Amino acid sequence: MTLNPKSFLYTVDPASAVATITLNRPEKLNALTFEVYRELRDTFRALDTAPGVRAVVITGTGRAFCAGGDVEDIIGALFARDAAGLLEFTRLTGDLILSIRQCRRPVVAALNGTVAGAGAVIAAASDIRIAAESARIAFLFSRVGLAGADMGAAWLLPRIVGLAHASELLMLGDFISAERAAQIGLYNRVVPAERLMPEATDVASRLARGPSVALGVTKQALNGEAAMDLVSAIEWEAQAQAACMQHPNFRQAYEAFRAKRDPKFE
Repeated sequence: MTLNPKSFLYTVDPASAVATITLNRPEKLNALTFEVYRELRDTFRALDTAPGVRAVVITGTGRAFCAGGDVEDIIGALFARDAAGLLEFTRLTGDLILSIRQCRRPVVAALNGTVAGAGAVIAAASDIRIAAESARIAFLFSRVGLAGADMGAAWLLPRIVGLAHASELLMLGDFISAERAAQIGLYNRVVPAERLMPEATDVASRLARGPSVALGVTKQALNGEAAMDLVSAIEWEAQAQAACMQHPNFRQAYEAFRAKRDPKFE
């Protein structure tokens, strides 16, 4: 399968099996268009089973990661839509987030600058967030008269930063600094700008060398167990782990340990 999106940059490093998605509208702070939404959704759906890809980095060019929906291409156009057309759009944006969460490949967001609106939710949907010191972030929806609960933000954010911080971020819509985002657990780490991509690709490469099947199961558990009681969650994990024990990667790790070498996971 060959991925060839038109609205952003896409590369795969065959040595590390890391795919890199780069939003590429720097003059618009990488704001999203209808086309970008669709292609991102379709790309993450394809990456779930894409051969030769074991981890994904998503980043942006210029001084922003993503400033949200493009005011001219999307926001203005929405006023011409009827209720059904508006719902079609909001479901599209939600499908993008769902495609990121359902992609079994680990996703690392390399946040190179402003992270706002839909860009903030894309970051929240990623598995690991590594930010440049300039990467201030805001869930801006309430600032434009919309609910802070957009694209799954009200599901994702409390699970990352807790209800109190999520309420503040989604209701006020204020920007917070990268330092503050790291303090509340929204960013995994903050690094100087020149270290951002090396750090993100290093993390993605480490994940790519890991047991892909087991990492996919881990992501599925993180998605699903929030809706389970403890008894159900423990039973789900028992069955999932028993299945992982039958995968060749489990024996590979054991044999590598005995041979005092690094495992080579499938």
